[in-house]
Amino acid sequence: LAKKLQPAKTAAIEETRKILSGYEDFIFADYRGLTVEQITKLRHSLREKNAQLKVFKNNFARVAFDEMKIDAVADYLKGPTAIAMVKEDANEVAKILFDFKKDAPSLEVKGAWVEKELYDQAKIEAFSKLPGKKQLIAMLMSAINGPVRQLAATLQAYVEKKQGGDGAAPAADAAPAAEAGATASAAATASAEAPTA
Repeated sequence: LAKKLQPAKTAAIEETRKILSGYEDFIFADYRGLTVEQITKLRHSLREKNAQLKVFKNNFARVAFDEMKIDAVADYLKGPTAIAMVKEDANEVAKILFDFKKDAPSLEVKGAWVEKELYDQAKIEAFSKLPGKKQLIAMLMSAINGPVRQLAATLQAYVEKKQGGDGAAPAADAAPAAEAGATASAAATASAEAPTA
């Protein structure tokens, strides 16, 4: 019987590793006390962020993470543990978990593995309060576009002023030119009328 169980166990660990390796970051939570309905609702919310909530056998997950060189998370794999598997924007996924906890106090976020770093409960909670990638991009674009719009308005005003000034310039220049022409004509007439010696 033991020999038959060994291949099954190996296959289960490999399947666990295969699933976990498809994600970048992991958030660990104790789900004791949550109803099936609450877990289903939480899973749906996480799927909207391209994340998955899954429960593995702790021993299998521990071995799988060890094979992935992420053995630092072993302490989080004790007791009933659900793993939120994240591909990107781990802070937004963490926010979903902490927001969900407000209505379901039984959910206990233990810690996380984010960007190849171990986060304890306090750190992942603080991380969840940071703006997400899309929010940061929107903030950056707003910061860039503000001065650009101001510069465009200034340039437009300058162009309009320049065009208005150029329209009056020929008329202003015409008066001195006409005066110079009259002076030259008078000088020529006076020279012609003057008696010769």
